[in-house]
Amino acid sequence: MDTCTLVTALRFLSVDVIERAHSGHPGMPLGMADVVTVLYRDFFRFFPKDPYWTERDRLIFSGGHGSALLYGLLYLLGYERPTLHDLQSFRTIHANTSGHPEYGTLAGVEMTTGPLGQGLATAIGLCAAAARHHALCPEEGSHTTYVCAGDGDLMEGVAYEAISLAGHLRLGALVVLFDDNNITIDGPTHIASSGDIKAHFKAENWHVCTVDGHDADDIHHGLQEALTDPRPSLVCCRTEIGHGAPTLAGTTRIHGSPIGAEERCRMQAALHWPYAPFEIPDDIRNAWRALAQRNADKYYASRKTASSSKQIPDTVFAALETLKQQSLEEPVPCATRASSGRVLQAIVPLCPALVGGSADLTAPNHTRTPNMSTFSAETPWGQYVHYGVREHGMAAFMNGLALYGHAIPYGGTFLSFSDYMRPALRLSAMMHLQVLYLFTHDSIGLGEDGPTHQPIEHLMSLRLIPNLYVFRPADTVETCECWTSALQRNDGPSALLLTRQCVPPVRSSARPCIGTAAQGGYILEEDVDKRQFTILATGSEVSIALKAKELLNTQGFRGAVVSLPCWELFDQQEISYKRRVLGKTPVRVSIEAGSPLGWEKHTGASGHAFGLDRFGLSGKAEDLFTFFGLTAEAVYQKVIEKLEKK
Repeated sequence: MDTCTLVTALRFLSVDVIERAHSGHPGMPLGMADVVTVLYRDFFRFFPKDPYWTERDRLIFSGGHGSALLYGLLYLLGYERPTLHDLQSFRTIHANTSGHPEYGTLAGVEMTTGPLGQGLATAIGLCAAAARHHALCPEEGSHTTYVCAGDGDLMEGVAYEAISLAGHLRLGALVVLFDDNNITIDGPTHIASSGDIKAHFKAENWHVCTVDGHDADDIHHGLQEALTDPRPSLVCCRTEIGHGAPTLAGTTRIHGSPIGAEERCRMQAALHWPYAPFEIPDDIRNAWRALAQRNADKYYASRKTASSSKQIPDTVFAALETLKQQSLEEPVPCATRASSGRVLQAIVPLCPALVGGSADLTAPNHTRTPNMSTFSAETPWGQYVHYGVREHGMAAFMNGLALYGHAIPYGGTFLSFSDYMRPALRLSAMMHLQVLYLFTHDSIGLGEDGPTHQPIEHLMSLRLIPNLYVFRPADTVETCECWTSALQRNDGPSALLLTRQCVPPVRSSARPCIGTAAQGGYILEEDVDKRQFTILATGSEVSIALKAKELLNTQGFRGAVVSLPCWELFDQQEISYKRRVLGKTPVRVSIEAGSPLGWEKHTGASGHAFGLDRFGLSGKAEDLFTFFGLTAEAVYQKVIEKLEKK
């Protein structure tokens, strides 16, 4: 069957999906239909009967608003889902055909996309993961990662961080199909941009070519050229937004609104398509589904060799337990960023699946271990990625590593820079990816670098992200327990917030406790007789809480100190355990060097939360804690005040 007919069927199916929903974005599906049809007809490695085939090619719709095109493709190619009913349920609640593609809802949807630029940046991590896996398991073959990206994607800063890294790493199995239509929602691209995209990519060590995005032969030759070049490739597909819609094509009106029944009738006449909405004749459907047979021989020859290298050996957890026991027996003051570094030194040699990195802060973050090989074009099996000063790109890259399924990525930067990573971090949580974020310099305790680097709102804002576990350990023992919990978790990301400053040990074999950090919160120290007060804390403030309790004990008051390193884990505990930890007394005081907002959840309405509701200052850590009233004496006075009011 001629390619034009295949393309027309895909165009109308995309239009019909959007018309039925009375919502959606037809501009990109109509404009890029020719490109993706040629891609699947001639190049793309896939097999719908086994959509998770290890050696399949990956296609990421970075412009996730073009989801109708992806769903139409999957249906026509013969994937089990979406069904015709799924297509007709587009953008409705609980449908697997949501407005933007969501990972885990449909085989063939390789990641959740929507925020522009994230798909492109994540695809670069996917490509790197594939290169690493192929280097470790060459018998499994290689494959290509493709990205559909538009002008909007390439305007986002994360995209430029990512393409710079991809060019540096020479990720040759990456092909970006640029929907080069020179238009965005506001109008022609020249109203906001006058740069030379092709020149920029070339300067970043990419191969670049230009094709007519509505000419099948030209598209074929461009893709062939891209696949034979050892560099990552940008194929600039000169397209018309909404191509095929007689009165709307080339205008901003077709970007994000249904074309309407009248325009569909005009399209039918122009493209000689006599069929009703959602009607695909059998011969056209069969021709689409026959495209998968091109890969059948490759599939049946390779499917039995697939392996997984993501397992965490039991020796990793044994090593963590050993380090924990050593720290209990010989407690010493240590910055928790250094404690995390000790953890990595113990476990990285035992777990090849761990792939680490840092945003140009390797030494301050303690993220690299001795003899850890570097991931590069020459050594693609390496475990350490030098991301450069690219926090946006690093977070998205790690999502790609995790999506590929053979790596557990971790990456470090300062906590105050977590804002740069937030869009990708949210996607980690949405996609339930095991990504480990190591955020050091976690409070005003970092000292002299001042308020720009001192996180205030960041800790609590991270706790607001659903499905993200936020750990703030108090010492080396808690750091081991938090790392253990993060590694045991495979249904979402974890963030470890670590101190720059040295902190005293709060756990030792001489101090029995009730529970551990693995339960999210536990009783670190409790007087055996009646509890009159509870002091709650996390991280570096746990030691302050212990000092406050000592002061209160000297006055004859009895109470407990509770460490809450991970609120999310604590929330999952049995009600009886949580009540036991928090105690019955209404006199509860918390202390944490960050925003106090949210602590009332644990302190209760009559409690008090010590924290900061303003930005920090430049100065020594101990001076800052005193200035902002984060001291044992201040906690002591507040508890006394509340006890006297009882």
